Amino acid sequence: MIKSKNNSDHYIWGEHCDSWILKDTQELSVKQEKMPSGTFEKLHFHNRASQFFYILKGEASFEIDQEKFFIKAGESISIEPKAQHYIFNDTEEELEFLVISCPSTNNDRVEIEK
Repeated sequence: MIKSKNNSDHYIWGEHCDSWILKDTQELSVKQEKMPSGTFEKLHFHNRASQFFYILKGEASFEIDQEKFFIKAGESISIEPKAQHYIFNDTEEELEFLVISCPSTNNDRVEIEK
């Protein structure tokens, strides 16, 4: 089946951030996400899942194990299990990206209080 934002399940997370579920099995999750300017997610880690972020539009900022990374459109970054991380958009532009998780992050997210 052909999947896109137009025919996929959608949900809102954080402060007005969008997620479209393009594929979701126990072994693999693929989501397209959009973050408005000034938005961020909470610091967290995954016990089992590795994640791969590919930036489609804008520039993403990541904090991974207390180190900052800036990833532009056309670039990607991988995050290994147990790495404490979060993504944020501190630019004036909207941010769009794919996040691919293996296995799925369902029931595999542990939030950390700062």
